[in-house]
Formats: sequence, C-alpha cells, structure tokens
Amino acid sequence: MTATTDTILSAHAREEVDRWLARYPDDQKQSAVLAALREVQHENGGYLTTPLMDAVAAYLEMPTIAVYEVASFYSMFELEPVGRHSVSVCTNVSCMLRGSDDILAHIVNKLGIEVGQSTPDGRIYLKREEECLAACCGAPMMQVDHVYYEDLTPARVDEILDGLE
Repeated sequence: MTATTDTILSAHAREEVDRWLARYPDDQKQSAVLAALREVQHENGGYLTTPLMDAVAAYLEMPTIAVYEVASFYSMFELEPVGRHSVSVCTNVSCMLRGSDDILAHIVNKLGIEVGQSTPDGRIYLKREEECLAACCGAPMMQVDHVYYEDLTPARVDEILDGLE
C-alpha cells in the first residue's frame, strides 16, 4: 500500500476490500477487484474516477489497465457522474414481449431524458439498456438501486419513481 492509496481509499473501503481479500489466496488479490470497485464507487456517489481505479490497482497489486478493463466492461460501473438513483429497465426478449419497450418509453417521457442520461436535478440516472437482469418470470421489470421491481405497469413505475428522493 502506498501513501496515495491511503489517502484516496477510505479506511472503510480498505476494510471492505480486506474482508474480500481474506476469501482468496494471497497470490489471487485480483479476485477482489469487483468488490473493491463496487465499494469505492458507492463511496464516491455512484461513479469511479481514474485516481480511485489507480488506488484500487495499487491496493490489489494489479496493473492499472486491468482495473480499467474491469470497470469499463461491467455495466454496474459508471465512469462519469450520474444521478443518485440508478434505474435499469430490462429489454431482453422476455421483458420485451411483456411490454418493456413501452415501460422504457414511459420513463423516458416522464423524466424528459434519454437512456444514458441523468435528470437535471441529479435525482435519477436512466442507465443504458440492460441485456438481461435475470428476472424473466416477473417481466417487464426494472432495477432501481439494486432493488428489483417486477410486473411493471406505467402506474407502478410512476409510484416507484415518484417515491425516490
């Protein structure tokens, strides 16, 4: 660990990463990269910065490019500031057949933003389309801040979104 890593990663983040590191052999520290990125993103208001990713790489003794690859590959990581609440609408086949395109259009119209944008007040971020959120039996569905909402209707979507602070 370097002085830079100490100042960029909070004590809590280092504790969380250490908790994950305890699950893996000492020579497999990179196995904790998803958990580490998830934690620092959460602490940073929902997105990753280059200094944070560099600090994670140093802490896990990984090449920085490997951490950048992970952060840019997985849709759960954001590389730019986004709204406080993350909304993902599944548009895969099961959800599409049960009306997800209409649900997504309703949200776009209601919020006045396009997919991949945040509301001007920074309250809601409408993530790019998700390939599959693995809840086909509850289609159409969406995920809001890691909570699944299923069997959606426009009225139910309004209720959920209006309840977000």
